[in-house]
Amino acid sequence: MNNTIAMILAGGEGRRLSPLTQHRAKPAVPFGGKYRIIDFTLSNCVNSGIRRVACLTQYKSFSLDRHIRVGWNIMNVEAGEFVISLPPQHRIGTEWYLGTADAIHQNMYLVEQEGAEKLLVLSGDHIYKMDYSRMERFHNEVGAHATVAAIRVPRAEASRFGVIQVDDLDRIIGFEEKPEDPKPVPGDPDNAYISMGIYLFNVDRLKGYLEADAANPDSSHDFGKDVLPAMREEGGLYAFDFAAGAATGAKEGEDANYWMDIGTIDAYWEANMDLASVSPRFNLYDKDWQVRTYQGQNPPAKFIFAQSDEDGGRRGRAMDSIVCGGCIVSGKVQDSVLSPNARTGSYSEVRESILFDDAKVGRYAKLRRTIVDKRVEIPEKIEIGFDMDADKERFTVTPSGVVVVTQDMIDRLG
Repeated sequence: MNNTIAMILAGGEGRRLSPLTQHRAKPAVPFGGKYRIIDFTLSNCVNSGIRRVACLTQYKSFSLDRHIRVGWNIMNVEAGEFVISLPPQHRIGTEWYLGTADAIHQNMYLVEQEGAEKLLVLSGDHIYKMDYSRMERFHNEVGAHATVAAIRVPRAEASRFGVIQVDDLDRIIGFEEKPEDPKPVPGDPDNAYISMGIYLFNVDRLKGYLEADAANPDSSHDFGKDVLPAMREEGGLYAFDFAAGAATGAKEGEDANYWMDIGTIDAYWEANMDLASVSPRFNLYDKDWQVRTYQGQNPPAKFIFAQSDEDGGRRGRAMDSIVCGGCIVSGKVQDSVLSPNARTGSYSEVRESILFDDAKVGRYAKLRRTIVDKRVEIPEKIEIGFDMDADKERFTVTPSGVVVVTQDMIDRLG
């Protein structure tokens, strides 16, 4: 993929992930203990042989910019390789990014400067493994002008998404936005294709469409709503089956169709709980398709055991959990994810919960189905996740009963 440049749309506000996005962009939200959400897309790029990557940032980008600069400074600059963050430059106007297509349009100067023949547009807030080189091979074989990665989902679930209609040759012949009766994949009547927000374009073809879209005052400047339907009318638009692009290191028993759009707190919590389960659908331990991130200089995790006749002793233990470096566990942790330097106090209980970096749980505190933001200090003896009515008055509670705790919420407790 030497002639391909990737641009990752990483400026999303992520309102449905609030308050986790109160101080950070959605792609910068921690995931799986030591990772950020954007690490999975970036790792896909590196593992696929893409060595020129620009992350288009915008909303509260400080944390994300720092992570990219410190954690992804791995390319050979002298060979023309890079992973960079790219905020709005105002090169063609005074507007911020107005949509996905506009974000790319404002940065086409970089694509042309690099002399790239193909542009891969990606989202920075999805969890999946994909070998993009297989998508490019398909793109070249069918002679496509643009290719959209599509994933098969049951037709009953597809009505919640934008559905792609294809013919027997995988040419896209139509789009449906949340249809009541989604059109099935040819030869697969039980499933429909939905777009994954992964697009591969021939640069010489794309430029004209972006210029026309920018000049249209009625456009929402979105690839899915505006640019791709316009390209479909002239032909050359194809769908690539995501299952055919499964990462080369996928192991037997893994769900090759795993693709998670971390759109809500509940979805975020469920995806983390899957990672901590005995047999997760998403394999973080695949040496053939490694997920990389920034590695802090943290000491090993430590588990406290101190026997005492007076109080029964302190027994730090973790079961079916992810525990990162720098953690000190003095209480009981089960079915949980502990990010670097998190600490649980003596006699505390943490179940089905996620602790961000440097979070601290006080002695005798009890947490269940709780997400604790970075550097939050949970008071001693408090119980969270057991009384929903009480929690709703103090914290953020999702429809399924997951509680999110930030430091300002703790401060208001007095």
